[in-house]
Amino acid sequence: MTNRTSIGRHRTLCLLGALVGLSITLGACTHSDEVATTASVPEDYRLRHPIAIQEADRSVVVFVGHARGGLSASQRADVVGLARIWVSEGTGAIVADVPVNTPNARAAESAFREIQALLTAGGVPPRGIALRHYHPDDPRTLATIRLSYPRIAAVAGPCGLWPEDLGPSIKDKSYFENKSYYNFGCAYQRNMAAMIDNPADLVQPRSETPAYTMRRTEGFEKYRQGNTTATSYPESDKAKLSDTGK
Repeated sequence: MTNRTSIGRHRTLCLLGALVGLSITLGACTHSDEVATTASVPEDYRLRHPIAIQEADRSVVVFVGHARGGLSASQRADVVGLARIWVSEGTGAIVADVPVNTPNARAAESAFREIQALLTAGGVPPRGIALRHYHPDDPRTLATIRLSYPRIAAVAGPCGLWPEDLGPSIKDKSYFENKSYYNFGCAYQRNMAAMIDNPADLVQPRSETPAYTMRRTEGFEKYRQGNTTATSYPESDKAKLSDTGK
């Protein structure tokens, strides 16, 4: 009886040893293509809130009272500025929304004629101005003249999205993985897009402009004669502090 028990134990030990050896052999052959990354590396906000280039509207609102048909000095400056910018960046006609059937409808029509003259004088062709009448839904709202046109703009956002709580929560994976919250970097991207003068600069560099040959020729002539090529600024002495009283 004792011999049978010893033989059974020996067989069990042999079987366990074979299983352990097989597992070690298979484990040594295991291969994984996954790259281990640390939890301290945050997500890139530039990928989460990218700056996109699309067509957007630029608009100017002109407030018109019911007893005045002309434009004020500041309103004329706004219209002239809009015409100047449209020449360089406009991709469509300037649409003028003029109210009708309102207390200031007659004054708005008179103001639009002046606006049309200012836009034409600023370089906008007659076919580049489109008139569109509208009637406000709320009669208590002051009807205004709205000038708008499409342009290529850089945009980002929308911002202010908080899909998860910033506080410690079992549902917030970014808190335990040490990642930035979702809205992080959105305001920066949006402000950067608003400050870009030419959205095409985000895609490709600008071409070089021709050299100022007159200034370059003058510098080369001074260098050939052995004179200094530095530029003198006599008006810089006027900005110095006075020595009176010393």
